[in-house]
Amino acid sequence: MAGVRALGLLSRLTVRQRYSLFSDASRRNFSVASSLMARTHVNYEIKGDVAVIHINDPTSKVNTLSVHMQKEMTEIMDEIWANNAITSAVVISSKPGCFVAGADINMIQACKSTEEVTNLSQEGQKMFEKIEKSPKPIIAAINGSCLGGGLELAIACQYRVATKNKKTVLGTPEVLLGLLPGAGGTQRLPKMVGLPGAFDMMLTGRNIRADKAKKMGLVHQLVDTLGPGLKSPEERTIEYLEEIAVDCARGIVNKKIPLAKEKNMMQKIQDYIMSYPFVRNQIYSTVQKKVMKQTKGLYPAPLKIIECVKAGVEQGLDAGYLAESQNFGKLAMTSESRALIGLYHGQVACKKNRFGAPKKDVKTLAILGAGLMGAGIAQVSVDKGINTILKDTTLEGLNRGQQQVYKGLNDKTKKKSITSFERDSILSSLTGQLDYSGFQKADMVIEAVFEDIAIKHKVLKEVEAVTPPECIFASNTSALPIKDIAAASTRPEKVVGMHYFSPVDKMQLLEIITTDKTSKDTTASAVAVGLKQGKIIIVVGDGPGFYTTRCLAPMLAEAVRVLQEGVDPKKLDSLTTGFGFPVGAATLADEVGIDVAAHVAEDLGKAFGSRFGGGNPELLKTMVEKGFKGRKSGKGCYLYQPGLKHKDVNPELEEILELYKMTPNPAVSSDSDVQYRLVSRFVNEAVLCLQEGILANPVEGDIGAVFGLGFPPCLGGPFRFVDTFGADKLVEKMRRFEEVYGNQFTPCPLLLDHAKDPSKKFHK
Repeated sequence: MAGVRALGLLSRLTVRQRYSLFSDASRRNFSVASSLMARTHVNYEIKGDVAVIHINDPTSKVNTLSVHMQKEMTEIMDEIWANNAITSAVVISSKPGCFVAGADINMIQACKSTEEVTNLSQEGQKMFEKIEKSPKPIIAAINGSCLGGGLELAIACQYRVATKNKKTVLGTPEVLLGLLPGAGGTQRLPKMVGLPGAFDMMLTGRNIRADKAKKMGLVHQLVDTLGPGLKSPEERTIEYLEEIAVDCARGIVNKKIPLAKEKNMMQKIQDYIMSYPFVRNQIYSTVQKKVMKQTKGLYPAPLKIIECVKAGVEQGLDAGYLAESQNFGKLAMTSESRALIGLYHGQVACKKNRFGAPKKDVKTLAILGAGLMGAGIAQVSVDKGINTILKDTTLEGLNRGQQQVYKGLNDKTKKKSITSFERDSILSSLTGQLDYSGFQKADMVIEAVFEDIAIKHKVLKEVEAVTPPECIFASNTSALPIKDIAAASTRPEKVVGMHYFSPVDKMQLLEIITTDKTSKDTTASAVAVGLKQGKIIIVVGDGPGFYTTRCLAPMLAEAVRVLQEGVDPKKLDSLTTGFGFPVGAATLADEVGIDVAAHVAEDLGKAFGSRFGGGNPELLKTMVEKGFKGRKSGKGCYLYQPGLKHKDVNPELEEILELYKMTPNPAVSSDSDVQYRLVSRFVNEAVLCLQEGILANPVEGDIGAVFGLGFPPCLGGPFRFVDTFGADKLVEKMRRFEEVYGNQFTPCPLLLDHAKDPSKKFHK
C-alpha cells in the first residue's frame, strides 16, 4: 500500500528567473521561465531541444498525483507542445527513491459522491491520453517507486528508462486500497504486457523490479546506479539517468532509437492465439474463478478490474475508458475501499514513533532463547544491521536457531532479493553463544523463553546481573502481565513487553506493552527497534493478554464450543474465511499451537472468569495429552504432512469431540449465527480494551487486529466494523446470544453507548 502518500500543507519553492543564451546553432536555457514563478510541484528546463520536466512535491517525502500537480503538468505540456524549439521531453523526479508513488488519497477521500470521483478519473484519463498521443516523444525517466498513477503516467509516455536501483519498483497497488487504476491503466497495461501479465499486476498489486519490468516490456532501457563522488550516490544517479533519458529523446527524434520493438516468434504466436475470442473468454473466466476463490466475493475491486479490461479489449477503448472511470467512482464509495484506505492511514501512523527519539540508539541487541520466536527476532534484527547476540541453553537449540536465521536469509538469496555476499555480510552481525559473555555491551535484551513466570524471573535476574544499568529488558510474552514479570526487576522502568507474532519475518505487527513504571524513553527505544526491524507498531497498556491475545482468546473459546456443537473443522474454517478472515478458526488454532491455546485459555480464564468461557478447555488439554499440538507436531485439528498443502481433518479428533459433545441450540446455530458469535466476542473485547485504556485509540486497535490476528481487512478492523455495521445491530445480535450463553455475550458499556447514539463513531 505504499503506492500512495498523504499530502501535507502546500508550501512554495523559490524559483529563479530564466536566463537564455541564443545563437544560430543552438538555444540553451539554464533555469526555468519567469512565468513559472507560481509553480511549486512541476517545473521544466530546456536542454538544447529537449524539455526536462522535474516533478517535486515540496510538501511530502514522495510525489503524488494531486489536482495541483495535474494542473501544473497540463500547463507545462501545453507550453512544450506550443514551443517549436522543443522536439521532445523527459519526465523525471527530483526526489531520491521516488518517481511518482501514486494518486493522492486525500484528493479521492475529499469527494462526496461517485460522480465526483468518476470526474477525477476522467480528467486523469484525458491528461494521459494527451501525453500518449503527443506529437513530440515523451520519455519517462524512472528512479524509485513508480506506482499507481505514477505507473499510469509512465506507460502513457512513448519510452521508459529506469534505474537498476533496488528502490525502483513498478506496480499497480490500487487493488490493495479497494480501487482500480483509474487513469487509463486498465486499458494500456493489457496492450503492453498481455492479458495474463496485466491481470497479475492489477489483481495482486505486487511490485515489479526494474529488471523484470524490462523483460515484461514495461521498460525499454535500464540504467546503472552510480556510487558516491562529489555528490551523493542518489544525486549522481538521478543526474546520470537524466543524461541518458535526454540522449534517448534525441535518439527517438533522429530515428536512431525505434519506438516499436520487433516482436519475436513467441510474441507473434501469443498475439495470434489471443486473437480468438474463445481464448480471451477462457482467460476472463479462469481469472474470475480464481478471484472468487481467494476473496469469497468480499472485495469488489478485483471483479471490477476484470470488467474494465474486458470492456476495453472486447468493445474498444471508449467503452473501456468509460467502464474504468465509472467503476473507479463506484469503488471509491464502497465500505471496503474506506476500510482498506483506513488501514493504509493506520499503517502510516503506526510506522512513526509517537514517543519521540530515544536518548540512546540500540546498537547491540541480545536475545534469550533460540527457538522459533527468538531466531525469528534475531533474523529481522540482523537483516536491518543491528548487532545481535543469540543465546540459548543448549548447543542443539542454538544450532537450530542459527540455521533458521540462515535459511530465512538464504531464501532471500534464492529469490534474488539479496546476493550471497550480502547474505553472509548480514550473518556476520549475528553471534551465537551459550553464556552471557558480551552482554555488558547490550543496549537491549529480548527474552523469548518459555511462558512460565518463574523462568522469566530467573532470566531477568541473570540479565540484570551482567548488563549495564541503562540496558532495557523486553519480554516476548504473549499473555503474562509485564508488571508481574517486572516484579523481579531492580529497574522496572527499564522493563517493557515486545510481543512479536509468528513467523516473525512474515508477520508485520509488533505489540509493545508498557506498565505504569515503564519510562517514556524505554518505550521510545522499544518502538525505535521495532521500526528498524520493519514492523508496524501498536503500543498498549499492561494486563492479562494485553490487546491481541485478549481479543483472540474469547473467539477461540467460542470456536471450541462450535466444534463441540458438531460443526467439523473444515466447516468452521469455511465459515470464518467466508466472513473475511484469511485463516479459518480451526487452522488458526493449529498455527498458534493447541498447547499454547490451552495455556492462554487457562491463564485468561483465571483473570477474567466466566466471561472468557465458551467451549470446554478440557478438550484442548486432552488434545495436548494425545500429542495433538497443531502444525508443529504434525497433528491438531488437521493432519500435516511435509510438502503437502492439502490437509485432512485429524480422524482421532472426532473421538475427542464425541467425549465433549454439546447439543446446539437451533435458535443461535445457523451459519450466520456461528459467524457473528465468533466475531462479536472478538469485537466486544476490542471495544472493552479501548474502554479500559489498554488501547490508546481505535486506529491502533484496528491495525493490531488486522495485522496481528487476521481480522478481515475488508472490514477495516473491529472498530471500523462497528462504525459500518452499526453498534445497535451488533448489540441486538449479542443480546440474542446472551439469552442462550450468558455473560460471554454481554455487550460492554462503550459498545452500548454507541448503540444508543448512532452519531457516535470510533472513526471520524
